[in-house]
Amino acid sequence: MSRDDRHALVLGASGFIGRHLVLALGQAGVRVSTANRSRESYQRLARWLAGRGHDQVPADLRVDFAKASLIDDECDGVTEVYNCAGAFRFGMSVDEARHANVDSVRTVVEFAARLPRLRRLVQVSGYRVGGQDSGPWSEARRRETYRALGAYEASRVEADAVFRDLATRLGVPWSIVNPASVIGDSATGESDQYLGLASNVKDLWHGSLPALPGNGQTFVPVVAVDHLARFMALLPLDAATERAAYWLLDDDTPALPDLLTLVAQHYGVKAPRARVPVSLLKRLPRRLTRADPETLTFLSADRYPTESAHAFAARNRLTMPDTATTVRRWADHLAAHRFGDAPSGDRRFTNPGGIRTFELGEADAPTVVLPGLPVNADTWAPVVAAAGHARAVDLPGLGMSAGRHGDWPSWLTALVTGAGARHLVGHSIGAAAAVEAASTHPTAVERLTLVSPFFLQAHPPRGVGWTHLTRRYLSRTTPAALAGRLTGTTGPANALRPAVADLRRGAVAATTARLLAATANPRWRAELRDKLRRYPGHVHVVVGSHDPLSEEGRSLLDTLPHATVTVVAEAGHHPQLTHPEDVAQLIGEQAYR
Repeated sequence: MSRDDRHALVLGASGFIGRHLVLALGQAGVRVSTANRSRESYQRLARWLAGRGHDQVPADLRVDFAKASLIDDECDGVTEVYNCAGAFRFGMSVDEARHANVDSVRTVVEFAARLPRLRRLVQVSGYRVGGQDSGPWSEARRRETYRALGAYEASRVEADAVFRDLATRLGVPWSIVNPASVIGDSATGESDQYLGLASNVKDLWHGSLPALPGNGQTFVPVVAVDHLARFMALLPLDAATERAAYWLLDDDTPALPDLLTLVAQHYGVKAPRARVPVSLLKRLPRRLTRADPETLTFLSADRYPTESAHAFAARNRLTMPDTATTVRRWADHLAAHRFGDAPSGDRRFTNPGGIRTFELGEADAPTVVLPGLPVNADTWAPVVAAAGHARAVDLPGLGMSAGRHGDWPSWLTALVTGAGARHLVGHSIGAAAAVEAASTHPTAVERLTLVSPFFLQAHPPRGVGWTHLTRRYLSRTTPAALAGRLTGTTGPANALRPAVADLRRGAVAATTARLLAATANPRWRAELRDKLRRYPGHVHVVVGSHDPLSEEGRSLLDTLPHATVTVVAEAGHHPQLTHPEDVAQLIGEQAYR
């Protein structure tokens, strides 16, 4: 079959695997139709494809798994069907799981049997469920399987058997892929699945994983989603793949404790020293393991028959991406998107000066926001988006960035000279960082916007020097309490949730407390004023009317030939929280276009 003759229909096209498959098929020049439950689902898919440079929009067909016809639109020209539909969710009832994963397979196979030009039906199964006996199940076997494995995995096991049995009886040409744990794109790490292995990675990030599960033989293999998609897209081209199942995974995936240790090292956090045997995990109560019992069946020393998949990939010159690199990129994407709590927006980790740094907004934008204390880049996300051509980065040791205060000089140098920061927007402690960078690189930093620059304002209260109490408060505060303390109202509480999450992670609260104490240091305040006085570029100072400049600060600015001051009415020390539109407009007026 030539590529020009192909017309693919993808079920489950808006899902994680389905989206990447549609992209892979489109990039291969295949005509694609997608079966979607709603117009909104299709539009999300189209936007996702466009965001990855693929403007060839697939056809939108409406699917209803409750109807025997499945799709009422014309499908006679379809040559291959990919079934990526189904429910990947733990905690379902047996009836719910069977309806989503077994009954739907029956409907898909019967639908495929009616297609006059069909050359292949490709089913996505799973590495733990593939290869089952394809004969009809007795009621006793069904009860035992669901009792032993739980509703989700048992439904996938039953679906695998039903698919092969029914497709063979109806004469449908089929292929099965049994992927391992599907992780992010090998180039970007992109993933929006947060179950299973991703939940262990989340616990590592937050420092809440008490022990590493399993031992040196516990094998939870992985595969990059884009590699899986490319593999699937090639199957209908090879007659030898008919009535064949392929286990797609990296045989060299490190044992689970080693895999999690690899992620911990990349995150710069400590991996737990303790290891808990799988047999013990299965006996412990859920309140201690914090793991869904259904996930524990995946913790196994089993190995899988991957030879045919390797041979097929070799014939088609399809190389599996390096797993360790993919895992690191996937882990970065999960953390940058806060494990689903911040799913949208351009968010990433960069490495200026060798410091792992979180950044959001337009990559390489010349306008860079350096947030203050005790907040983070996320509190500036609405401002950055509205200002345009801007990004916000967490300072070393704060927010989601690694490092410490001592890394500022090399980090700021790399940010300015290597990452193209020409307009620095410094808020509070970030204003100090901005002035330090401008002092060291006065020709590279062309413009400063200083929002609530503490060294030009009144001295902080004596309490900021009590670092132990400050750290204790910050590590235990709530979004509502922090909002009240910073702005006098609980209105910004939701915007502060990411900042509170960061303050509870690692040493962020301690670093914040030390830097807050440093803002009271008269010598540092004087040094910053002196450096600002010598800076030759444009300076724009933004303060809230409830948090004004000191007389000393105002006098200094009056001596600068290129300095302006804007007072935001009814704002305090954090105008980005209470008056984001005003701050965005002020920054946007100074931004580079």
